[in-house]
Amino acid sequence: MLVRDDLTPLKRTPLHGLHVSLGAKMVPFAGYDMPVQFPAGVLREHLHTRSNAGLFDVSHMGQIALTAKSGRVADAAAALEALVPQDIVGLPRGRQRYAQFTNADGGILDDLMVANLGWYLFLVVNAACREADEAHLRAHLSDACVIEPLTDRALIALQGPKAEAVLAKFCAEAPAMRFMDAGPRKVTGIDCVVSRSGYTGEDGFEISVPADRAEELARALLADADVQPIGLGARDSLRLEAGLCLYGHDIDTTTTPLEAALEWSVQKIRRPGGARAGGFLGAEKILAHFADGAPRRRVGLRPEGRAPVREGASLFADETGALPVGKVTSGGFGPTLSAPVAMGYLPTALAAPDTRVFAEVRGQRMPLRVAATPFVKNTYKR
Repeated sequence: MLVRDDLTPLKRTPLHGLHVSLGAKMVPFAGYDMPVQFPAGVLREHLHTRSNAGLFDVSHMGQIALTAKSGRVADAAAALEALVPQDIVGLPRGRQRYAQFTNADGGILDDLMVANLGWYLFLVVNAACREADEAHLRAHLSDACVIEPLTDRALIALQGPKAEAVLAKFCAEAPAMRFMDAGPRKVTGIDCVVSRSGYTGEDGFEISVPADRAEELARALLADADVQPIGLGARDSLRLEAGLCLYGHDIDTTTTPLEAALEWSVQKIRRPGGARAGGFLGAEKILAHFADGAPRRRVGLRPEGRAPVREGASLFADETGALPVGKVTSGGFGPTLSAPVAMGYLPTALAAPDTRVFAEVRGQRMPLRVAATPFVKNTYKR
């Protein structure tokens, strides 16, 4: 039995046996035994996804059905708007939207995807937060909604410029989908929920599939010469190049959506002056940030040298300053760029592109420039 250091048994996704058979290096992640890399290695997996198609097991993520007791999806949407600052009522059937659960202080409890499947809302939440998110939903929405964790489903992501061509062989409807379309689709004859989305900056799809059919589907996709299995290591470097947040690192309960540079995800109708402005947890602080600006901002960072700057490094306004003004929240090597990239928080006054700041690395001050994200242009099919 696999166990973590605290002796809690590690869970396994429905694709665990497949990963082991493919020679994956397995590591503990969010309570699961997950593949960090396959024999090709992180660098080749990363570059393959950028040039072809990569298959990711993201079955550790939480999948939740939110159904209004009235039977009307609009009522489930209205209920959910009490917990997120996004426009869910206006989300059309067959579309998906990025959202955040916020707390009373405006901090982010988790980020998630919300899809309107016509008769219920389909939520995908982060693995480490899935139990807390379910409890949060039950505490606030149980009177109006049924909250059903979909524990009998796996989740597979197919990402990269050849993802559409590959999936089209198994799902005739795939090419017609646009970025953030979502809904029931048959894939290799299996009833799935498919969205055109992902966590790499590339075009791609995420496929919710019955757990007992997940390996069958994964093997069918992997049989295509353009598809390789991809582990958590490359998933992290891909999302970093895409400038995407990792919960618990780039966003958490101490960061508001505007500090995290996620204001694009809050529709005008929920902002100050909008018809349904506020009405969610933390609205007072978040709406104040819209009106007056946030005191700090998540920014992209490009080290001037070749050495990567890692998470936790302190940031300084100049080479000799005694007090840090921010910190790095994600950092590493960007294989597509063949250069180091990072993200972190800085005071708004220092957040403009090309501003020079310094990170402390092994007692030395390393220069960085604030840079726009994504570092690598996304290829979403809109």
